[in-house]
Amino acid sequence: MQGRYEVDQREVFDDGWQQAQPEEGEEHDGPQADLLRTQVFEERAKSILTRNQSPDIPFNVSLNPYRGCEHGCIYCFARPTHSYLGLSPGLDFESRLYAKINAPDLLLREISKPSYEPEPIALGVNTDAWQPIERDLRLTRRVIEVLAERQHPFAAITKSSLIERDIDLLAPMAQRRQFMAAITITTLDADIARTLEPRAATPARRLRTIRTLAQAGIPVGVSIAPVIPFVTEPDMERVLEACAEAGATSASYIVLRLPWEVSPLFQGWLEAHFPQRAARVMSRVRDMRGGKDYESDFSQRMKGTGLWADLLKQRFHQAVKRLGLNERRHGILDMSEFVREKTVRDKPQLDLF
Repeated sequence: MQGRYEVDQREVFDDGWQQAQPEEGEEHDGPQADLLRTQVFEERAKSILTRNQSPDIPFNVSLNPYRGCEHGCIYCFARPTHSYLGLSPGLDFESRLYAKINAPDLLLREISKPSYEPEPIALGVNTDAWQPIERDLRLTRRVIEVLAERQHPFAAITKSSLIERDIDLLAPMAQRRQFMAAITITTLDADIARTLEPRAATPARRLRTIRTLAQAGIPVGVSIAPVIPFVTEPDMERVLEACAEAGATSASYIVLRLPWEVSPLFQGWLEAHFPQRAARVMSRVRDMRGGKDYESDFSQRMKGTGLWADLLKQRFHQAVKRLGLNERRHGILDMSEFVREKTVRDKPQLDLF
């Protein structure tokens, strides 16, 4: 898929070089299509903290060590951001990734400024901070080390079990009310998840991650995002029950969002995997979006509007109440212990020794 900012249009054309598969016993000496491989490009970012004023988002500052995401979730609202790079929101988004290699240094520099006003940072909200390439690059780990050293509160959301690697840093911060986590689970059906989120951890593995984090004393919630009518929506109560049993203490949900290039990508996925219910799914989506594939208005984009959106909201809140979720408030992180680096200007005089 091409991005909306590209000037040139391209279409597939067979010029005769695309060879058919050789018959048994026959050699194939013609050119062959390359397998899709993940490419990682190093990027030296100019800034690392992103600020927003969106009234429907519960944080003002976020940090994303990576651009693009190897998980390949077909519904990902961040896919269109690759268009700004002149890349495809389709396969490029999940295979041509950018690592902000100076992210830890930029963060340290930013929070050390005398003018910096500390407030909780949301980590990995655009693309997953613990996606597979993090296992080797460890950018997220280094960012957390900076936050832990300065006792700077943050929250994180992920689909990856790799977050367990960093419990040695996260658990002490959680004890000081400086960290909380959320795990995204869209469905408990492994077959659906395999095509919907092809390189993310399985639903069962994510439940185990919730249990592991909770046992380490880390406040952990579940984000059911997105809720896809007639695909993952029937599973909502079961997801909440399984997460509560695993140790989650909070829950939230987001209705499917289809901005820009995400809509045709998702509809292509629907036709491939749920052809008999594709029209029904999109009809329900449009019912909750004022007749459109997507509505960007802050008051509508996360939950939708109309009868079906109201019914979904009622189902969610009834299940949450029954399961005792969202009863304890973990949303207030403690900023009082934040340590700002001392500079020469901060000291009344220089130390002699």
